[in-house]
Amino acid sequence: MAKTKTTHTGVNVADFVNSYVDNEQKKTDSFRLIELMQKWTDSEPKMWGPSIIGFGNYHYKYASGHEGDAPVIGFSPRKAAFSLYVYSDTEKSKVLLANLGKFKMSKACIYVKKLSDIDIAILQELCMESIKYISEHHECSCRAK
Repeated sequence: MAKTKTTHTGVNVADFVNSYVDNEQKKTDSFRLIELMQKWTDSEPKMWGPSIIGFGNYHYKYASGHEGDAPVIGFSPRKAAFSLYVYSDTEKSKVLLANLGKFKMSKACIYVKKLSDIDIAILQELCMESIKYISEHHECSCRAK
C-alpha cells in the first residue's frame, strides 16, 4: 500500500512561511489565514507534508484499507495562488461558494490569489461547514463520491 505523503512534519510554521513565501502580500495573507483558521478550529497550526499548513486532525480509513491522518482544514501558500483545503461538498457549501468572491476550484480545493479577493465571513462559514462534515463523517467529502 502506498505511503501517505501528507503527514505531520514538525517543521515550524512561521519559519516555513518566512522562508517559502517570497511575496510580502502573500506572507501577510498567510499569517492572517493562520490566525483565522487557528481561531475557527481552536487548534494550533502544524505543517503537513512539505507545504500544507493544517489545523486540527482526524483519522480516516477507506474501504480499500488505506488509512491515515489529515488536517481538518488547511492551506498552502503556493506561488500561483493559495490552495485552501476548506471545502466539503454539501448543499450549504455550494450556496456559500456563490458569495465567496474571486476564486477557482478543483474537486475539493479552492484557489485564491489573495485574501482581499474573497469574503472572509463566507470563508469562515465554509470552514465551519467542512469542520462539521469531517466531524460527522471522519473523511473529506472528496472521498464520498
